[in-house]
Amino acid sequence: MLRIGLTGCIGSGKSAVAGMFADLGIPVLDADVIAREIVEPGQPALDKIKIEFGNGYFLPDGSLDRAKLRDHIFSLPNERLKLESILHPRIQEVMVERLAELTSPYCILVIPLLIEVEQQSLVDRILVVDTPEALCIQRITHRDGMTEAVAKKILATQVDRTTRLAQADDVLVNEGSIAQLRARVDQLHERYLDIAASMKGASK
Repeated sequence: MLRIGLTGCIGSGKSAVAGMFADLGIPVLDADVIAREIVEPGQPALDKIKIEFGNGYFLPDGSLDRAKLRDHIFSLPNERLKLESILHPRIQEVMVERLAELTSPYCILVIPLLIEVEQQSLVDRILVVDTPEALCIQRITHRDGMTEAVAKKILATQVDRTTRLAQADDVLVNEGSIAQLRARVDQLHERYLDIAASMKGASK
Protein backbone atom coordinates (compact mmCIF):
# COMPACT_ATOMS: atom_id res chain seq x y z
CA MET A 1 0.00 0.00 0.00
CA LEU A 2 1.19 3.49 -0.87
CA ARG A 3 1.89 5.44 2.31
CA ILE A 4 1.67 9.23 2.14
CA GLY A 5 3.29 11.16 4.97
CA LEU A 6 1.34 14.37 5.56
CA THR A 7 3.29 17.03 7.42
CA GLY A 8 3.61 20.78 7.88
CA CYS A 9 4.16 23.32 10.62
CA ILE A 10 1.64 23.73 13.42
CA GLY A 11 -1.35 25.69 12.14
CA SER A 12 -0.69 24.86 8.48
CA GLY A 13 -3.99 23.04 8.06
CA LYS A 14 -2.91 19.40 8.22
CA SER A 15 -6.10 18.31 9.98
CA ALA A 16 -8.30 20.00 7.37
CA VAL A 17 -6.39 18.30 4.57
CA ALA A 18 -6.48 14.93 6.32
CA GLY A 19 -10.24 15.32 6.77
CA MET A 20 -10.66 15.90 3.06
CA PHE A 21 -8.76 12.72 2.23
CA ALA A 22 -10.92 10.88 4.78
CA ASP A 23 -14.04 12.24 3.04
CA LEU A 24 -12.75 10.54 -0.12
CA GLY A 25 -12.66 7.22 1.71
CA ILE A 26 -8.92 7.15 2.36
CA PRO A 27 -7.76 5.85 5.76
CA VAL A 28 -5.99 8.45 7.90
CA LEU A 29 -3.64 7.64 10.77
CA ASP A 30 -2.91 10.77 12.78
CA ALA A 31 0.09 10.88 15.13
CA ASP A 32 -1.56 13.59 17.25
CA VAL A 33 -4.70 11.48 17.72
CA ILE A 34 -2.59 8.47 18.68
CA ALA A 35 -0.56 10.66 21.06
CA ARG A 36 -3.75 11.55 22.91
CA GLU A 37 -4.84 7.91 23.03
CA ILE A 38 -1.60 6.67 24.56
CA VAL A 39 -1.74 9.15 27.44
CA GLU A 40 -5.24 8.21 28.52
CA PRO A 41 -5.61 6.94 32.11
CA GLY A 42 -4.30 3.40 32.44
CA GLN A 43 -1.89 3.66 29.52
CA PRO A 44 1.80 2.83 30.20
CA ALA A 45 2.98 6.08 28.61
CA LEU A 46 0.97 8.09 31.10
CA ASP A 47 2.63 6.29 34.00
CA LYS A 48 6.05 7.09 32.53
CA ILE A 49 5.13 10.76 32.21
CA LYS A 50 4.08 10.87 35.85
CA ILE A 51 7.39 9.31 36.90
CA GLU A 52 9.42 11.76 34.79
CA PHE A 53 7.47 14.97 35.35
CA GLY A 54 5.63 14.47 38.65
CA ASN A 55 2.04 14.88 39.76
CA GLY A 56 1.97 18.61 39.05
CA TYR A 57 1.01 18.04 35.43
CA PHE A 58 -2.10 16.01 36.17
CA LEU A 59 -5.71 17.05 36.73
CA PRO A 60 -7.72 15.91 39.76
CA ASP A 61 -9.34 13.10 37.74
CA GLY A 62 -5.91 11.64 36.97
CA SER A 63 -5.79 12.78 33.35
CA LEU A 64 -2.89 14.71 31.88
CA ASP A 65 -2.99 18.50 32.04
CA ARG A 66 -1.90 18.83 28.42
CA ALA A 67 -1.86 22.64 28.33
CA LYS A 68 0.32 22.94 31.42
CA LEU A 69 2.75 20.29 30.21
CA ARG A 70 2.88 21.90 26.76
CA ASP A 71 3.82 25.27 28.23
CA HIS A 72 6.51 23.59 30.34
CA ILE A 73 8.19 21.57 27.62
CA PHE A 74 8.29 24.37 25.07
CA SER A 75 10.09 26.57 27.57
CA LEU A 76 12.73 23.91 28.34
CA PRO A 77 14.12 22.00 25.33
CA ASN A 78 15.54 19.15 27.44
CA GLU A 79 12.12 18.55 28.97
CA ARG A 80 10.56 18.45 25.49
CA LEU A 81 13.07 15.85 24.38
CA LYS A 82 12.34 13.82 27.50
CA LEU A 83 8.63 13.77 26.68
CA GLU A 84 9.27 12.92 23.04
CA SER A 85 11.45 9.97 24.06
CA ILE A 86 8.43 8.57 25.91
CA LEU A 87 5.80 9.26 23.25
CA HIS A 88 7.37 8.92 19.82
CA PRO A 89 8.42 5.24 19.95
CA ARG A 90 4.94 4.21 21.11
CA ILE A 91 3.22 6.41 18.50
CA GLN A 92 5.29 4.81 15.75
CA GLU A 93 4.57 1.34 17.13
CA VAL A 94 0.81 1.97 17.07
CA MET A 95 1.00 3.41 13.55
CA VAL A 96 2.81 0.34 12.24
CA GLU A 97 0.27 -1.92 13.94
CA ARG A 98 -2.65 -0.07 12.35
CA LEU A 99 -0.99 0.14 8.95
CA ALA A 100 -0.87 -3.65 8.86
CA GLU A 101 -4.68 -3.75 9.13
CA LEU A 102 -5.38 -1.46 6.15
CA THR A 103 -6.30 -2.60 2.64
CA SER A 104 -6.86 0.71 0.83
CA PRO A 105 -4.83 1.57 -2.31
CA TYR A 106 -3.14 4.28 -0.26
CA CYS A 107 -3.33 5.85 3.17
CA ILE A 108 -2.44 9.12 4.83
CA LEU A 109 -0.10 9.22 7.83
CA VAL A 110 -0.35 12.61 9.52
CA ILE A 111 3.01 13.09 11.25
CA PRO A 112 3.63 16.73 12.24
CA LEU A 113 7.26 16.03 13.20
CA LEU A 114 7.96 13.59 10.35
CA ILE A 115 11.17 15.33 9.34
CA GLU A 116 12.24 16.47 12.81
CA VAL A 117 12.22 12.94 14.25
CA GLU A 118 13.42 11.35 10.99
CA GLN A 119 10.45 9.03 10.40
CA GLN A 120 10.67 9.23 6.61
CA SER A 121 11.16 5.47 6.46
CA LEU A 122 7.52 5.04 7.48
CA VAL A 123 6.25 6.60 4.25
CA ASP A 124 6.68 6.36 0.48
CA ARG A 125 5.97 10.00 -0.31
CA ILE A 126 5.94 13.22 1.70
CA LEU A 127 3.10 15.70 1.26
CA VAL A 128 3.82 19.08 2.83
CA VAL A 129 1.02 21.47 3.66
CA ASP A 130 2.73 24.82 3.16
CA THR A 131 1.44 27.94 4.87
CA PRO A 132 3.22 31.24 5.67
CA GLU A 133 4.38 31.38 9.30
CA ALA A 134 2.40 34.54 10.07
CA LEU A 135 -0.81 32.82 9.00
CA CYS A 136 0.06 29.71 11.05
CA ILE A 137 0.55 31.88 14.15
CA GLN A 138 -2.75 33.65 13.54
CA ARG A 139 -4.58 30.33 13.21
CA ILE A 140 -3.17 28.62 16.28
CA THR A 141 -3.56 31.60 18.60
CA HIS A 142 -7.21 31.79 17.55
CA ARG A 143 -7.80 28.02 17.55
CA ASP A 144 -5.92 26.97 20.68
CA GLY A 145 -6.12 30.16 22.71
CA MET A 146 -2.34 30.27 23.19
CA THR A 147 -0.32 33.45 23.16
CA GLU A 148 1.70 34.50 20.16
CA ALA A 149 4.88 34.00 22.21
CA VAL A 150 4.03 30.35 22.92
CA ALA A 151 3.07 29.81 19.28
CA LYS A 152 6.44 31.15 18.17
CA LYS A 153 8.24 28.89 20.66
CA ILE A 154 6.49 25.86 19.20
CA LEU A 155 7.30 26.90 15.64
CA ALA A 156 10.94 27.40 16.63
CA THR A 157 11.18 23.70 17.60
CA GLN A 158 10.12 22.61 14.10
CA VAL A 159 12.25 22.55 10.97
CA ASP A 160 12.22 25.72 8.93
CA ARG A 161 10.02 26.09 5.87
CA THR A 162 12.89 25.73 3.39
CA THR A 163 14.07 22.45 4.93
CA ARG A 164 10.56 21.04 5.00
CA LEU A 165 9.87 21.93 1.37
CA ALA A 166 13.17 20.38 0.30
CA GLN A 167 11.93 17.04 1.67
CA ALA A 168 8.56 17.21 -0.10
CA ASP A 169 7.44 15.03 -2.97
CA ASP A 170 4.22 17.02 -3.16
CA VAL A 171 3.34 20.48 -1.84
CA LEU A 172 -0.15 21.69 -1.02
CA VAL A 173 -0.24 25.46 -0.53
CA ASN A 174 -2.88 26.39 2.03
CA GLU A 175 -3.44 30.13 2.09
CA GLY A 176 -6.61 30.39 0.03
CA SER A 177 -10.19 29.18 0.30
CA ILE A 178 -11.49 25.82 1.49
CA ALA A 179 -12.78 25.21 -2.05
CA GLN A 180 -9.29 25.72 -3.48
CA LEU A 181 -7.82 23.39 -0.90
CA ARG A 182 -10.39 20.69 -1.64
CA ALA A 183 -9.77 20.95 -5.37
CA ARG A 184 -6.05 20.40 -4.84
CA VAL A 185 -6.74 17.43 -2.54
CA ASP A 186 -8.98 15.94 -5.26
CA GLN A 187 -6.11 16.27 -7.74
CA LEU A 188 -3.67 14.60 -5.36
CA HIS A 189 -6.18 11.84 -4.67
CA GLU A 190 -6.30 10.92 -8.36
CA ARG A 191 -2.52 11.09 -8.58
CA TYR A 192 -2.04 8.84 -5.56
CA LEU A 193 -4.53 6.30 -6.92
CA ASP A 194 -2.52 6.20 -10.16
CA ILE A 195 0.76 5.75 -8.28
CA ALA A 196 -0.76 3.03 -6.09
CA ALA A 197 -2.04 1.21 -9.17
CA SER A 198 1.41 1.41 -10.77
CA MET A 199 3.01 0.02 -7.60
CA LYS A 200 0.55 -2.85 -7.55
CA GLY A 201 1.20 -3.62 -11.22
CA ALA A 202 4.97 -3.55 -10.71
CA SER A 203 4.72 -6.01 -7.81
CA LYS A 204 2.97 -8.68 -9.88
